[in-house]
Amino acid sequence: MFGPGAAPIVVLSQNTKRDVGGKVQKENIQAAKSVADVVRTCLGPQAMLKMLMDPTGGIVMTNDGNAILREITVQHPAGKSMIEIARTQDEEVGDGTTSVIVLAGEILGTSEQFLEQKIHPTVIIRAYRQLLEDTVEILQDKISITLDVNDRNKLVEVVKSCVGTKFIGRWSDLACQIALDAVHTVLLEENGRREIDIKRYAKVEKIPGGSIEESHVLKGVMLNKDVTHPKMKRYIKNPRILLLDCNLEYKKGESQTNVEIMKDTDFTRILELEEEYIKKICDDIIALKPDVVITEKGISDLAQHYLVKAGISAIRRLRKSDNNRVARACGATIVNRTEELREEDVGTGAGLFEIKKFGDEYFCFITECKDPKACTIILRGASKDILNETERNLQDALHVARNLLLEPKLVPGGGAVEMAVSRLLSERAAGIAGVEQWPYKAVAQALDIIPKTLAQNCGANIIRTLTALRAKHAAGEYTWGIDGETGELVDMKVRGIWEPLSVKMQTYKTAIETAILLLRIDDIVSGNKKKGNETNQPQAVPTEESMKE
Repeated sequence: MFGPGAAPIVVLSQNTKRDVGGKVQKENIQAAKSVADVVRTCLGPQAMLKMLMDPTGGIVMTNDGNAILREITVQHPAGKSMIEIARTQDEEVGDGTTSVIVLAGEILGTSEQFLEQKIHPTVIIRAYRQLLEDTVEILQDKISITLDVNDRNKLVEVVKSCVGTKFIGRWSDLACQIALDAVHTVLLEENGRREIDIKRYAKVEKIPGGSIEESHVLKGVMLNKDVTHPKMKRYIKNPRILLLDCNLEYKKGESQTNVEIMKDTDFTRILELEEEYIKKICDDIIALKPDVVITEKGISDLAQHYLVKAGISAIRRLRKSDNNRVARACGATIVNRTEELREEDVGTGAGLFEIKKFGDEYFCFITECKDPKACTIILRGASKDILNETERNLQDALHVARNLLLEPKLVPGGGAVEMAVSRLLSERAAGIAGVEQWPYKAVAQALDIIPKTLAQNCGANIIRTLTALRAKHAAGEYTWGIDGETGELVDMKVRGIWEPLSVKMQTYKTAIETAILLLRIDDIVSGNKKKGNETNQPQAVPTEESMKE
């Protein structure tokens, strides 16, 4: 082979690359299943909590799939992809983070047998894509029902079925009312379009102490701030509120500013100029006769003196996001320069401004707003851990309420929708030609993992329960599912357990798309460069002449 004039020949077996691919895909599937196993016990009303400890000694106790996966460290790249889908699900619809991980892990697990049978990943992927299209069509046309968004009792019912699986489930009535009040408050309708921005305009403030029953939604805004001067008023009815985004202090010259003082009166003159400037900006403010001035920057002592004399209360160094909320709540406009202040910039929509003290801290309340488009949710609780978990659960409830108002369609909960979709897909599988029908059918059956896990987490007999549930669905009763508390079969329509269609759609889309993505990986290559000068030196390639020598 290396005789004179012969070029080097390397013979690779045809299956070498394929074998590498199969090995990598199996590793990816194992990693995905391991991540799914971590959160499997966190599904349903009888979900267990996980206690997570971070290196600094802090602890997090939660059953929220996204929060758990955010805290744990995973080395395997496929495991990291799984963690990413929980985050995607949380950002997109705010709920179903545990379901999506469990489902993705199970779907990948079913593909393992087909890889062993040497079915090409592309064939499996084609079946999965077809299944996803059929699933979306079945959900929209056959299983979902439309919800009347003006029926508050029905809305409460749906939000309650979401909150029932969480730690806050014991106070589900209160949580539902808080979520719906907050979402209705921040709802904006423009040109027939609805906009509900929970992240920016529905702020959750946690105050340790008191009991969870004391939590409520403010028709306005609460800020963790006190007035800047002790003589300023702390209780004002129907305040005129002015919002600024500028300093109420003299602009200091930067390092490149040089001031040359020739006489002893010059320094006094510089101080006078500073005072005149501050007096001018305070006069601009006082001219509009506001009761409260709130700025995102600082307020100098002299400016405070002028404002106190004019009977104006001032709050400084407010976050931009908080300032935007105050503007939405009281109808004010944030102004960048005091020279540009006009009467219409003043907010008159608030009914009350007051400072209250909770524990060691002072809080500013701007409440009783006429038409607030922003609100603050005040959470009380025994400890910080309880408050943090309550906030995580409440965020899920807020997102569910938001999804319902934006897309008012429901599907039955308690694993009923998975079982119904699974049955309809299994029927369709028979009509698919070729090898593709086997992966299609396997994933259709993999959807049973949700009712199966629900039964498992509440200690029911899994095989009996699932067999009975399949029998119900075969008889056409697609609203029957598993009661997550007792493990018994119940009609979800009678029990009133519904889930938003948008959450379920996103769960299936994300889980199946992730399975497709991980199946398409046939090799994992490290991208690290070698250290030293080796990287810059070209590799010597053997030529025919050198080999003759």
